[in-house]
Amino acid sequence: MRPAAFITGITGMAVVAGLLLAGEARLGGGTAGEETASAEETVTAAADAAPKAGERATISDDRAEMIARSVEPTTPPSPAPGDGEAPKPADVPQQAETPVGETASPATKKAVELARPMVDNAGILSFGERRLQIAGIVPTPTDRICGPTGRQWPCGMMAKTALRLLLRNRSVSCDLETVEWKETVTTACRLGTEDLGSWLAENGWAEPTAGSPLTSAAEKARQAGKGLYGDDPRRN
Repeated sequence: MRPAAFITGITGMAVVAGLLLAGEARLGGGTAGEETASAEETVTAAADAAPKAGERATISDDRAEMIARSVEPTTPPSPAPGDGEAPKPADVPQQAETPVGETASPATKKAVELARPMVDNAGILSFGERRLQIAGIVPTPTDRICGPTGRQWPCGMMAKTALRLLLRNRSVSCDLETVEWKETVTTACRLGTEDLGSWLAENGWAEPTAGSPLTSAAEKARQAGKGLYGDDPRRN
């Protein structure tokens, strides 16, 4: 090969290599420049977005919504009672049958037939160990004495005898909650349709209690001189 041709070939290769290197350097410089410009723009935007001293920081609605969504828990919260899910039976408290503000009514009294009562006095009956006081009157003690001096008489014993003769061991009907009462109970009693309290007051064999509906009947007996308010009936 001739020396001139060899030199020409070497020179051409060097020119091509130089062109390639120059193009690569230009491409690399452009990219670096773009990256530098992008970084500067980001810094500038951040500086513009930051609030100046003394100013109140603001944020757009879209940005706030995006931040709120980013911090929301991934697990959905348990539904609160009343959101459509019925509570379990164990969570439901037992309700009292009696409404609020009201009290349970006492046991209702009913007419109970009591056989062959014993007369303790004019106002108290006994059934074995159980004792019953007739409502509306004050029982007359058997040792009561009535009448003026010289004309006194055992009106308490006579009142007991009068009630015993009325009953004559017959059954009476009394208003009771139960037939197994423990202490002396006060209630109304009847012999057939005859109310025993009314009978004692009307015939003057017992005085009425305070506020009793039998007060007027007892007053009529007093004015008529019946029973405790009269003379010894044995002298008539």
